[in-house]
Amino acid sequence: MLAHSEQGYTANVPLSVLDDDDVMLADIFDGKPLDPEHGYPLRLLVPKRYFWKSAKWIRGLEFLDHDQLGFWERYGYNNDADPWKEERFSE
Repeated sequence: MLAHSEQGYTANVPLSVLDDDDVMLADIFDGKPLDPEHGYPLRLLVPKRYFWKSAKWIRGLEFLDHDQLGFWERYGYNNDADPWKEERFSE
């Protein structure tokens, strides 16, 4: 899945990761709509990946039958982004 955010920013997340119990798409916090600082209108939260996968200001979700690198992955960040494996940068 590719999340599209403001100014062309994208974040890619495999469907298997999106299916984790702790992943969410949030539009409300503490009973109120998210404010712009925290990701209004929609924010993706992916706790088990480095923070660049938790995109703010989402404008669209694209479900693909193949992987497509997100914004940071195109600039050398690791595509899987598993902090427990210290997958921060591509090799």
